[in-house]
Amino acid sequence: MDQPFNVLFLCTGNSARSIMAEAILNKVGAGKFRAYSGGSQPKGRVHPETLKLLQSLGYDTSACRSKSWSKFANPGAPLLDFVFTVCDNTAGEACPLWPGQPMTAHWGIPDPAEAKGNPAAVCNPS
Repeated sequence: MDQPFNVLFLCTGNSARSIMAEAILNKVGAGKFRAYSGGSQPKGRVHPETLKLLQSLGYDTSACRSKSWSKFANPGAPLLDFVFTVCDNTAGEACPLWPGQPMTAHWGIPDPAEAKGNPAAVCNPS
């Protein structure tokens, strides 16, 4: 493999799940994968608990931004090898055409940004 695989993680708000997936894959897959994230209706900010959790685990959050998935369908966007939806809402939406004819899959994960209660409950939603 000459270049890393480009992976895009999608969820509706791009504030928690897809951000975490992007940060984790960029660290554990460094050199083999280049991860990105986006949302169909981005919230415009990363959930504060998401940043706090990633930072506490040693992940770089300097590039974490809530952004639209359309950024990755525009001319000049990275050619994508894989696109994963991580929330059920986004999996049911009509996605843009992605450059590179990537493989797509759905990997539904409960939204930690919707967790309520004390910090232990927020970090461990059921």
